[in-house]
Amino acid sequence: MRGFARAGLTPNVVTIAAIAGSILVGAAVSFANTRPVLLLLLPVWLFLRMALNAIDGMMARELNMSTDAGAVLNELGDAVSDLGLYLPLALVNQQAHWPVIAFSIGAVLTEFSGVLGRALGASRHYEGPMGKSDRAFVVGALGLITFFIPAALTTWRWIFSIAALLTALTCLNRIRHALNELRTRQS
Repeated sequence: MRGFARAGLTPNVVTIAAIAGSILVGAAVSFANTRPVLLLLLPVWLFLRMALNAIDGMMARELNMSTDAGAVLNELGDAVSDLGLYLPLALVNQQAHWPVIAFSIGAVLTEFSGVLGRALGASRHYEGPMGKSDRAFVVGALGLITFFIPAALTTWRWIFSIAALLTALTCLNRIRHALNELRTRQS
């Protein structure tokens, strides 16, 4: 983090790198049905993306580099990164096409639901069970397992269907906690 700052990088540059990397990896992985080795990009990139997401936040807080524009970029960046990385997976397995799309939309809605609390005057909420790191773990593990056991591709529609349902539950949890926080403040 401090090395990035010494090199003149800002949290926004780190966030933009995470967005660009997610879109590039998503584009590459969309060809995994003919080149399965590309699935290995998922666990590697998702680990790096989560690290970059932590670094940009730490830089903003600990090095006093926080800006309103950076907060907006961070939240929008998560949504764009999720869509850029997860939507292309719908091209890898036709049977999982709609479950992957539902999961991708759910990923964006979970982040929206977390920010919604802040818009209402509560804090940003991160409740699960399918938050950003949980989604990264599921997709990274699925990419790794499918590379080594290609038959796992047949489970994608079920795994993404369950994960999509868990994103809906995550949305409900985040909204419920935000509303409870607001009720508690008012009483």
